[in-house]
This record gives sequence, structure tokens and C-alpha cells, in this order.
Amino acid sequence: MNAYRQLEERFRRIGAIEQAISVLHWDTAAIMPEGGAFARAEQLSTLRLIAHQHLVAPEVENLLAEAGASNRNLGEWQRANLREMRRRWLHAAAVPGELVEAESRACSECEAVWRRARLENDFAAVLPGLERILHIEREIGAVKGERLGTSPYEALAEQYEPGASVAVIDRLFDEIAAFLPDLIEDAVARQAAAPSANISGAFPIEAQRRLAMRLMEQIGFDFKHGRLDISAHPFCGGIPDDVRITTRYSEIDFARSLMGVLHETGHALYQRGLPAVWRLQPVGRARGMAMHESQSLLLEMQVCRSRAFLTYAAPLIREAFGGEGPEWEADALYRRQIRVRRGVIRVDADEVTYPAHVILRYRLERAMLAGDLDPSELPAAWAAAMRDMLGVAPDSDREGCLQDIHWYDGNWGYFPTYTLGALIAAQLFEAARRDLPDLVREITEGEFAGLIGWVRERVHLKGSLLSTPELVESATGRALGTASFERHLRDRYLA
Repeated sequence: MNAYRQLEERFRRIGAIEQAISVLHWDTAAIMPEGGAFARAEQLSTLRLIAHQHLVAPEVENLLAEAGASNRNLGEWQRANLREMRRRWLHAAAVPGELVEAESRACSECEAVWRRARLENDFAAVLPGLERILHIEREIGAVKGERLGTSPYEALAEQYEPGASVAVIDRLFDEIAAFLPDLIEDAVARQAAAPSANISGAFPIEAQRRLAMRLMEQIGFDFKHGRLDISAHPFCGGIPDDVRITTRYSEIDFARSLMGVLHETGHALYQRGLPAVWRLQPVGRARGMAMHESQSLLLEMQVCRSRAFLTYAAPLIREAFGGEGPEWEADALYRRQIRVRRGVIRVDADEVTYPAHVILRYRLERAMLAGDLDPSELPAAWAAAMRDMLGVAPDSDREGCLQDIHWYDGNWGYFPTYTLGALIAAQLFEAARRDLPDLVREITEGEFAGLIGWVRERVHLKGSLLSTPELVESATGRALGTASFERHLRDRYLA
């Protein structure tokens, strides 16, 4: 127990440092003046170095071994905490310092070139940087894979989704790819026969903000422990006791910002609902990015784009913007929110076509890491895959392989979590409807406590006690699959 207690104290300090980093990251994106950038970079790099030094200190390996040898004296949560401590230590200690430094430098340099190359549609300019990052990520994947006992790709993906399995991802994505093209075709044809009316006009930002906050609060967001602000790219940051959401507004399209806020609110509710008693310990953290994404998609896609929610929200939306006429009725608002379009941009994709964008990227990044696809061939391979998956192709590399920052910033293995999250969200909501027979009526009437309480008990309060597969099965009664997601899409878009 003495070794375990020493580890708990060490990770408590690491957790506090990482919470400070998270708040500083939000401040950087939301309110920091431009002139503070250099000082902030120094602050963040110093804090990250301190946290890393605490994690990989020579005595940690011995403490982990000693605590592991006597773990029969530990409780369930403590054993899970020790497991998560070891996982974090393995990731940090597996990679030599010079390789960490090389990755950081390569990513910083490549990201700067990518921002310019994307604007100028110049893939050739960023290609050398991409090749360098790929070489480094292969090295990191190899050394981490050896320590973790996984393939190099799984070792990289494990940074975002603990226990990531290529076999599981391949099976799930192949199942989606088998039914998705025909479903997209049928949905597009069905909606073409019943076009939706657009809402035009100017939507004041302050009115959008008030509406968003009203809905956030009704759903369960606690403004005593959180904020809504503006940033160039919407995100949820901060810490469980101080959750920070950001959005961006368009005065000609209120729905995009509103749905973005509700998406981030799902992330925020998860953060806020994590077990307080384990707040600064690894076991008290969210269970990976797939589960995090499931919480945002559960709220945005399963709930807030539903007919039931828009029946509740339509009067509030009309009141916020003084809307009148049939285009402001719940059914019209609903039809606009579920519009299916074949497009080339991932972040603009609807929930039907979105998985195709993710599967494409997953297959391409695996091919590049395995050496089966040279980065110089990426633009052509991207266009071919888009035509195959969605029947459209980008007009330029800016709309193709340059549109996402992930690969140019070293985030290899991240993309699958988006669609894994959508699968989990569909399965959770189906289980919630089974357990809460009045759920749809409650949403129609603006009552969300039942759903939030259900998911809080089954997901949020579990933290990282269970693996993702165990968490999904304990919450829904069955292993993660694609059936709930397919049923959801067919019921919403083809029924």
C-alpha cells in the first residue's frame, strides 16, 4: 500500500499540473491577447516538462512494480487506477527523449507550413514535412508497440483510445461500409422529393448566445461550474469543476453554431460528471476519445437533431429570432437538421455521410504507416477513395488531403474515434429508450434529467474504471456493434 500511496500522490500532482495546462490552453484559444503568445508557449512547455518529469522519474517504475506485486490489498478502483498509471507511464517512458523532441519540432514546423499550404492549395510545399512526421510516427509506433505488446498503429491509436484494436475497428468499419452507400443513395433520393425551406435573414450573435445558454442550462449544464465563450475553432476544455465551452457564430446561420454548442455541451456534461472522489487520478479521467465523442454525439445527434427535441425547441428558437411562418415550425426545422448531402469536407458532413469520411482517413493513414502508400501518392489516393465511398471527388487538395490538421500535427490514429463514438452514442440512446419508456415524451417537453441521470450513472461516474468495451457492455447490455447505428439512420432518414 505504501508504494501505491506514493503513486497516488505523484499522480495527484501530475493531474493538478495537467488541469492548469488545460485552463491555459482554453485561455490561449479564447481570450489571450496576441502579444501573449510567446510567454504562453513558454508557460505551457514548462508545465508539460514538469508533468513529464514527474511521470518518468526513475523511481516510478519500481513503485509500479511494487504496487503491482501487492495489488491484492487494493480495492477495485485502486486496481483500475494502478492499471491506468502503468498505461500512462508506458506511453511516456517508451519513447526516447530525442525522439519526443524530434516529433515536437517536426509537428510545429509542419503545422506552420500546412496552414499556408492549405490556403494556397500547395500539397508539394507540405509534403517534405509530412514525410518527416510519418517517419517519426513509424518509429514511435514501433517502440511503443513493442512495450505495449500491440501493432505500431494500435500503439499510436492507444494514445487516444485505450485498448484500440485494429481487428475490431476493421470489423466495425467494414460493416458500415457495406450498408452505407445504398443508405446514402436512398436518403438523398428521398429528400430530393421533399426539399426543405431555408431560413434567411440576420441572426444577432447576442440572441444566438442567449438561446444557446438557455438550452444548455435546460439540458443540465451548470454555469456555476462552466462558461460559454468564442474561439476560432469550437471545443470543450477546462476541467471538471470549471468546464469551458467555445463556439463561433455566423449571423446568417444560427443552426450551425447552436448545434455546435449542444455538441460541446455533451462533452462538458461528461467532464462535469466524472467521479469527484477520483478527480486528479488517472482512473477519474474520461475513458478515451471514443467515449468522449459518444457523449457529444449522444446529445447533438441522438437528442438535439431529433424531431422530439425540435418540437420542444421550436418555440424558443422562434422567440429568440422573432421568426414567423411555416419554415419556423418544428417539422421544417427538423427536416433542415437532418439534410443529407454528398460533400467533400468532413467537418461539414451530416451524420449519414460522416462515417465515410472517417473510414477513408483510417484506411489511408494505415496504408501510409505500413508503407503501402507513399505520401506523394496521397492526393490521388484520396480522390479515388472519395469517389468510391461517396461518389464525389475534391476539386483541389485544399478540399482533399489538406483539409484536416491531424496528420500534419502528429495525430495519427485519432480519426477512428469519431465514428466509434457515433456507434457508442446510438447504442447508448437505444438502451436509454429501453430503460426509460417515457424518454421521447420527456425530450418533447424539455425534460432531460432522466436521460442525463441515466448516462451519468452508467458512463460518467465510471471514469476509467472499465475498458471501453466493458463500459459499453455494462451500460447497454451487449458488445459494441453497428446494428443500433444502422437502425438509427434507417429510422431517421428512410422511415
